[in-house]
Amino acid sequence: MGRLREGSAVDEADDKDLAVRAAQGDAPAFEQLYRRHVARIHGLCVRLVDGDRAKAEQYTQDAFVRAWEKLGSFRGDAQFSTWLHRLTVNLVLGEYRLLKRWVTFEDAGVDGDGDGLESGEHPQQRVGERLDLERALAKLPKGARTVLWLYDVEGYAHEEIAELTGIAVGTSKAQLHRARKLMREWLS
Repeated sequence: MGRLREGSAVDEADDKDLAVRAAQGDAPAFEQLYRRHVARIHGLCVRLVDGDRAKAEQYTQDAFVRAWEKLGSFRGDAQFSTWLHRLTVNLVLGEYRLLKRWVTFEDAGVDGDGDGLESGEHPQQRVGERLDLERALAKLPKGARTVLWLYDVEGYAHEEIAELTGIAVGTSKAQLHRARKLMREWLS
C-alpha cells in the first residue's frame, strides 16, 4: 500500500490529533508534525527571504519553536498546515516590518520599461523553465515579490496581505500589477 498524499483527509485528522497531543506536552507527536511539514515551511521561508538559505533555515527553526510555544492556540478550525503556514508568514514578515525592509518599486530603481510533463515535453525543458521563473522572481523588488507570492501562489487576499505586511490594500494591488507585468516581460 502506497503512502498517503500530503493533505489527505487522513493526514489532516492525524495532524489535528498530533497537534492536540503535542499541545499537552507530547514531544514525539510534535516531532511527527515537524517531519511532515518542515520541507514545505522551509520552501516558504526561502521564498520569503530572497533565497537566502541560511536565513530560511533559521526562520524555519524559529517557526517550529514558535509553533511549539503556540500550540495551545491551535483550535483545529483550520488545517494544522494552514495554521503553521500563517504562523510562519507572520513570523518572517513581522521581522521585515520591524526592520522596515519593505522595498517599493521606486526604492528598488525598477523602471516601467505541478511537476508533471506535457506529452512530448523533455524533462530538461521543464527544469529550464523553472530556473527562468526563479530568476525572474529573484529579480523582482522584495515588496513586489512578496505580494506576488502571497497573492498568486499562497492565495491570500489583498486585505490579508496588507494586514500581514503593514502596507495599504491599494499598494498591494499596485505591486501585484507591477510584478505580473515585469514577470511577463522577463519571461517572454
